[in-house]
Amino acid sequence: MDPMKTLIGRLLSHTVLESLAITAVLGGGHYAWAQPAQDLWKNNCSACHGGQGQGGEGVGTLLDDEWKFGSTPRAMFDAVKQQHAGLGERAAPIAEMKDNQVWATINHLHMLRAQDYRRNGGGAHANAGGLYETQHTTYKVVDVVASGVEIPWSVEVIPAGSKSDLAGAMLITEKAGRLRVFKDGVLSAAVDGIPEVSNEGQGGLLDIALHPRFDENGLVYLAYAEKINDDRNKVMTKIIRGRINKGQNGRWAWEDQRTIFQARPENYVGPGVHYGCRIAFDPKDSSILFFTIGERGRAEMAQDLTKPNGKVHRVRDDGAIPQDNPFASQSGGVYKSIWSFGHRNPQGLVFDLDGNLWDTEHGPQGGDELNMVLKGRNYGWPIVTYGINYGGNPWNVPWPEFANRKEASLSTSDPENGNQDAITMPVHVWLPSIAACGLTCSNGGVFPEWKGDLFAGGLAGQTVERLRVKDGKVVEREEVLYNIGRVRDVVCGPDGTIYVVLNGPDKVIALQSPDK
Repeated sequence: MDPMKTLIGRLLSHTVLESLAITAVLGGGHYAWAQPAQDLWKNNCSACHGGQGQGGEGVGTLLDDEWKFGSTPRAMFDAVKQQHAGLGERAAPIAEMKDNQVWATINHLHMLRAQDYRRNGGGAHANAGGLYETQHTTYKVVDVVASGVEIPWSVEVIPAGSKSDLAGAMLITEKAGRLRVFKDGVLSAAVDGIPEVSNEGQGGLLDIALHPRFDENGLVYLAYAEKINDDRNKVMTKIIRGRINKGQNGRWAWEDQRTIFQARPENYVGPGVHYGCRIAFDPKDSSILFFTIGERGRAEMAQDLTKPNGKVHRVRDDGAIPQDNPFASQSGGVYKSIWSFGHRNPQGLVFDLDGNLWDTEHGPQGGDELNMVLKGRNYGWPIVTYGINYGGNPWNVPWPEFANRKEASLSTSDPENGNQDAITMPVHVWLPSIAACGLTCSNGGVFPEWKGDLFAGGLAGQTVERLRVKDGKVVEREEVLYNIGRVRDVVCGPDGTIYVVLNGPDKVIALQSPDK
C-alpha cells in the first residue's frame, strides 16, 4: 500500500472520529458546519477589512493591536457581535452568523495576523555574531547531539556529580522505541531490554524522567505506546520504571522493570493520535508523580472518568493510588489515578519553582493551551475550545456561557465547588496553534535572569517561547527560538542550561551563556 495514502487515510479518520465525538457531546444542529472560516471571512469581512485583514477605504488594519474595541479574543468576539449590529445593511451578513461562526472568523483573523508578522520578519533571530539578544539576557545556541538520533522525543540530563555510572550523561528516547545514552561525546547503541513499543501514528517511546532520588535508587521512568497482547489495533499509553546498568557485554541494559500505570484492556483503542505523554514528579513529595494521557482522538472520552484518555493522572512512585486523589473514593469503574480531566493532548508538564503544576496541550486548529493543573478540575475539552476544526470548520465558542451542553456530557461535579458546570479556563492560549510540545521551568542556574520562567516548545510553530507567570497570569512572553525545526521537548538541565529536542533536523541543541 502507498505509505502516503495510508498516512492521509489515518489523518482523515482522526479528523472524522474527533469531529463526530465533538458533535455528540455538543449536540448536533446548532453546530452544523456551513462554511469554513476562510470562506466566512471572504464572504462577510473582506469587503471592508481586506482579504488579509489589511483594511480598506475608511477602515484601518486589523494586523496590529491599535483597535478601537480591543484586540483580546473576547473583545474581538464582542465587537463583532455588538458593534457590527449598528452598521445596518453593510454588516447584515454578520448579523446572521451563529456564535461559532463568529469565533471561527476571529480564529482565522489570528492566523492572518501571525502570517503577516512572520512575513515581515517577526520572530527570534540571532544577530551577526550568532547571539540571541532578548529581554533579560543574551545566549548562544549550540549543538549537543548533532547526528545519530532518529526522531528523538525527550531527554533527561544526569548531574555530573552523580554517584551513578551515568553521571554527566544525557538519556534520549527515540520514537521508534530506542533509548540511547549520550556520554562523553559518544552516543551509545540502543539500551538493551526496552519493551516493544507501538510506533504507529503518534505512538512510540515517549517521555523519560528520573526519580528525584535517582542518586539513591537509580530509578528511571518511561512512557510509551503499548500494544496489548501483541494486537496492533489495541494501543494505549503505559508508564513503567526500571534501572539502566552496564550489562555483561558492556552495553547499557534496562533492568528491574515495574509497571506504574497500565489501562484496563477494554480501554485500549486503535493506534493513531494523542498519546500525551509527559511525566513530572511533585517537588514537595518525591514519592508522587503526575503524567498525562491524550484523549486519543476520541474527544468524548476526555469527559468520562471511566476512561484514562484526556486526563492528568497522579500516582505514587510505585504505582499505588494516593488516597487524597480527587476521585479515589469513587466506584463504577472510575480511574482513581485521575487528577484532572477534560484535556485534549497534553504534551508539556512541569512544576514551577513555587510548586504549581502546569501543562501545555494541543488544541485543534488554533487554541493550544497553557493550564495551571489543579485537583479535580475539568479543563473543558471538547465542551469549550479556542480551536476550530481542521480545514477551518466552526466548532464552538471558547467561553462556557456560550456552550451548548447535553446534561450527560459532564460525568461528575467539580469536587472543589460542587458545580457540575464549572470549567477551568486556560491561563494562556496560542492563536494560531504552535502545536505545543515540551515544557520546562528554568532553575536560574546559568541564566539567573530567567529563574522561575516557563519555556514552551512548538512542533508546527518551530518555536520556543519564554513565559513569566505571576499570580496565575502571563505577565511576560517572548520568543527565544524560531525556525530551528520541530520542537519536541524543552528541558532545563541541572545547571540551568535549556536543552531543546528537535525533529527535522533530528538533534538536541542547547541555549548557553555566550561565555561558556
